[in-house]
Amino acid sequence: MNVTRTFDLLERYRTNFSKPDALVSKKEGDWVKVSSQEYFDHSHYVAYGLLAKGFKKGDKVATISTNCPEWNIVDMGLAMAGIVHVPIFNTLNADEYAYIFDHAEIKAVFVSDFCTYEMIEPAVKQVKNVEFIYSFNKGSDAADWLEIIELGKQNESKFKQELEDIKDSIKPNDFATLIYTSGTTGKAKGVMLSHNNMVQNFLAASAIFNLKDDERYLSILPLCHVGGRLGNYQTQYSGTSIYYAENMGSIAKNMKEIQAAGFDAVPRILEKIFDTIVGKGKNLKGMKKKIFFWAVKTGLNYRISGFGLPFYKLKLKIADKLVFSKWREAIGGKVRLVGCGGASLQARIERVFWASGIKILNMYGLTETSPIITINRTHKPHLKLGSIGSVIDGVDVKIADDGEILCKGHNVMLGYYKDPEMTKSVFDQDGWFCTGDIGYLEKDNFLYVTDRKKEIFKLSNGKFVSPQLIEGKIKESLFVDQVMVVGEHEKFASALISPDFNFITNWCKEQNIEFSTRDEIVKQPLLLEILNSEMKQLNASLNGPEKILRFRLVTDEWTPNSGELSPTLKLKRKIISDKYQETISEIYVKQSI
Repeated sequence: MNVTRTFDLLERYRTNFSKPDALVSKKEGDWVKVSSQEYFDHSHYVAYGLLAKGFKKGDKVATISTNCPEWNIVDMGLAMAGIVHVPIFNTLNADEYAYIFDHAEIKAVFVSDFCTYEMIEPAVKQVKNVEFIYSFNKGSDAADWLEIIELGKQNESKFKQELEDIKDSIKPNDFATLIYTSGTTGKAKGVMLSHNNMVQNFLAASAIFNLKDDERYLSILPLCHVGGRLGNYQTQYSGTSIYYAENMGSIAKNMKEIQAAGFDAVPRILEKIFDTIVGKGKNLKGMKKKIFFWAVKTGLNYRISGFGLPFYKLKLKIADKLVFSKWREAIGGKVRLVGCGGASLQARIERVFWASGIKILNMYGLTETSPIITINRTHKPHLKLGSIGSVIDGVDVKIADDGEILCKGHNVMLGYYKDPEMTKSVFDQDGWFCTGDIGYLEKDNFLYVTDRKKEIFKLSNGKFVSPQLIEGKIKESLFVDQVMVVGEHEKFASALISPDFNFITNWCKEQNIEFSTRDEIVKQPLLLEILNSEMKQLNASLNGPEKILRFRLVTDEWTPNSGELSPTLKLKRKIISDKYQETISEIYVKQSI
């Protein structure tokens, strides 16, 4: 069956992959399955129910939910009825929700639970356009979403032909979804994507991942995130069963339970997995500890071309038998692929995972590009570790004179909602979309991103500093959770570091270091000595202006909930700068070099 609109997946899935576990989530400790037939039927009931409620093609409906089958069912119901789906993160504040509800003219909201309902209730009261709130779980003042399902069942015969007419009227280039960028500065922008934008992206991804209909995929990235949605669609296209992770803390457990073939991730998730593995290795004793870190070192030296070297191949085989096979067993034994995007991935993490038999397919894109622009493949010649891959079919990339990455193709958005001036500003005179990222192409094929254009800053001596690459290197330390490089208009670059308090707490116990507060932790002389040593090693590899001459540890963990990170785990630099202005000033006051 030819797929040109997102909802075409429904009929294709039911026809080609009739199965009992199309969509599966944990409820009260048990995996609850939704079959492909139930998925098809309930999606249609949602569409009929909304038509019975008076919704029209072009209306806007929001979802604010954790990952679950209900999200997919509503998504498909909305798409078939021509209603624009507005998926929103569940980590915003009331003012941010109110802005989106008003700006997008949201008519109804589907929430996952009572907590989410409580979060948005103040926002709903601020606007006039939200008429209905439905909840996927009982226990809130919101209406039960099953009321829409039941209404759809009752009105199927009445609206069946109308729905078919609406579906027939929907063209591939029609406006399908409105995704508000998480925004590290200012108001979120509403990105308008068409069916074709998303379809062409997931068709390209499915051909690369090549998942099978007898495999299982663990959905981790929020479905409101364009990357999570891509994985969601391409997995359905392949007929692979989608299991939803319970939460970020249950990923390893869920992987083992379902024996997943793959999962989706942002770099921070992979960094946490690697740090956890290394932390356990540090607790080993004697020969086991030596073997463990020998295997890690072997993995860090991994190269695709290394398979041509007999001695390295032998070392890798031994490392796999003694260590890496245990890693795979700990997460089910069948994982072979990870889709990773959203930020810069540390090269060492990529190499170790590949060495362990788990292929990380590093990709690059933005919400505005649906999202994929480039992706690494599983085999040469379209694979180069350290890069973010080569372009997908139907997409072109070039580098502007100032180093900015430009893009053209079927993946580029329709524009920003209600903002033609902003839309115009992100295209050059030849129609190329300006990504805002700085990078380069190696051999006109493999793309590398070095920084965000707006995040590069100038020191007082006129030298430029690209913070992202430096931050990525600093985060290789087991003692560092998050870091932000600072120093605009100053004489040198410095860093604010949010330590990995979980790791450091265990480390303190091993070192017999006593403490009662985080303030005492960040002042521990041995910790500061280690970080100073690591910073000196880092500086030896950096150019003069990039060197981090001072750093300060803060006592806060940076998270989306506390405001320092966006929902996609990007640094909110202005918020961090404002919050720690006194600390930053203290770094530079009366100092000279």
